[in-house]
Amino acid sequence: MATAKKTETNTQQDESILLEQRKVKALEKIANSVDALTIWFEEIDKEEWSQRIQWYLSEFYKALPKEIEKEIEEEVEKTEDKK
Repeated sequence: MATAKKTETNTQQDESILLEQRKVKALEKIANSVDALTIWFEEIDKEEWSQRIQWYLSEFYKALPKEIEKEIEEEVEKTEDKK
């Protein structure tokens, strides 16, 4: 009986260790992706992208539902009031 409990506990510990290892690997992959994006953002010609970004943001803003649009406007007003 005691051996069965130890085996079950060891199995749970092993699964827990494997899960933690998977988490670490996943976080490392995410960190590498963020690092690659950071480098890319630093290297792009920002003046060339300025108009493109403005266009994409305007298209995104047009696609927002009215409820979310109102929430964004309220948040902007709050931040402007704080200044």
